[in-house]
Amino acid sequence: MANQNHKKKVLIIQGNPDKTSFCDALADSYKEGAIRANADVKEIHVREIEFDPFLPFGYKKEVELEQGLIEAQELIQWADHLVFVYPTWWGTMPALLKGFIDKVFLPGFGFQYRKNSVWWDKLLKGKSARLIVTMDTPPWYFRLFYGRPGHNAMKKSILEFCGIKPVKISSIGPVKHSKKSKRIKWLTQVQKLGEKNA
Repeated sequence: MANQNHKKKVLIIQGNPDKTSFCDALADSYKEGAIRANADVKEIHVREIEFDPFLPFGYKKEVELEQGLIEAQELIQWADHLVFVYPTWWGTMPALLKGFIDKVFLPGFGFQYRKNSVWWDKLLKGKSARLIVTMDTPPWYFRLFYGRPGHNAMKKSILEFCGIKPVKISSIGPVKHSKKSKRIKWLTQVQKLGEKNA
């Protein structure tokens, strides 16, 4: 159970563009468990934010952020624990979620390169994360034959780069053709993670 003196602040970021997907059920299960553990839970559904995921100048020029992305940054700052729920498409995350990350985890928010240096400051230290990632490939195959490209990108190149640690990963799959009993088992596992705020 979470410490009663300090309610754990949990932010669930739902990154699947398809609202009929199994990802929504997984996010709901995690939320249910976290609320049961007395956590303060907030959610972002990336598909409901109106924004242009395109960065025409990369990070060379500042772009004005859409209101929904400014609010997302405020929620990320607020949270102790970030939970990303999304599917694996072509070995990594959907373009919508990648566009969200490109525009939200900006220099000055997620990290800051030091002047005349190859090193950088990690601006989101003190937070932890959980990735709940669905896939149609068996997770062991994704790990052994593909080297978990999407997991590595999200964990190492994005979240840990910004100081978020530890980043734990739940690979859920293969979802395609899975039986109802298997899905119920996954939902129960995720609910237990929510109860531990893990």
